[in-house]
Amino acid sequence: MHVISKGAKFIGTSMGGAGVTIEDAETGELLAQGRTKGGTGDTAKIMKEPLPHHAPVSTDDAAVFQATLDLDQPRRIKVTARGPLAQPQSLNTASSTQWVVPGKSITGGDAWTLEIPGFAVDILHPPAAKKLDGSTDQIEVKANVVMMCGCPIEPDGLWDANRFEVAAIVRRNGEPVSEVPLPFAGSTNQFAARVTLPEPGAYEIMVYAYDPSSGNTGVDKTTVIR
Repeated sequence: MHVISKGAKFIGTSMGGAGVTIEDAETGELLAQGRTKGGTGDTAKIMKEPLPHHAPVSTDDAAVFQATLDLDQPRRIKVTARGPLAQPQSLNTASSTQWVVPGKSITGGDAWTLEIPGFAVDILHPPAAKKLDGSTDQIEVKANVVMMCGCPIEPDGLWDANRFEVAAIVRRNGEPVSEVPLPFAGSTNQFAARVTLPEPGAYEIMVYAYDPSSGNTGVDKTTVIR
C-alpha cells in the first residue's frame, strides 16, 4: 500500500507517514492498520521520466505499508489513508475499495496506491492568540509551505514557488477584512508579508497555498487579538 502526494512524491517517514486502515467494505470489520514507512521515492522516475500510462513509479525505497490478510473467501475491502501524520493541521484523507481473493497478491507494480491532495501549510508567525501591544496595527504573517510528502518549494525549483499562490485571508470578529499575498521570503518553503489589522478585535488569519494548474490546496490558521 503506497500513499502519494498529489503532484509530488510518496508520503513516508520524513512526514510521519500516512495512517492506513484496511476494513471489510460491507461490515466495517477492521482487518489491518498501520502507517507508511520509508522514503519519498525516486524523484526522476516520479516527476521527470516520460512513462506509459499506469507504468509503476515506486521503487524499493519508496514508503509503503504492507499487510497480510487471513481470508477464507473473496472480500471487498476498503483502504483509507490519512496523512501526513506529522502535519495534523494539513491532514487529508483518501480511500478506495477493491475485491481481494485468498492467495492472490496485489503487490505488483505500484500495488494499491492512494493519492492525498493538498499542501502542508504551517503558520510560523504569529502564534495562536497573539496579542498586539497597541503600538502598531501591523503584524508579520509567515508560513512554511511544502508538498504533502515534504518536497521543497522554491522559485524555479521542481516544485516552483512562482507557480503557486500563497496568501493570508484576514477576518475580524467573523467578518472579512482583507486578502494579502504572501510572496516567497527568500528561504526554501518560506512565504511572508506584513498584514494590517485596522481596528481592535479578534482576528482569524488563514493562510492558503493553491496550485492553479491542478486545484491543489492547503490551509492553516491562527488567531490574533488587537
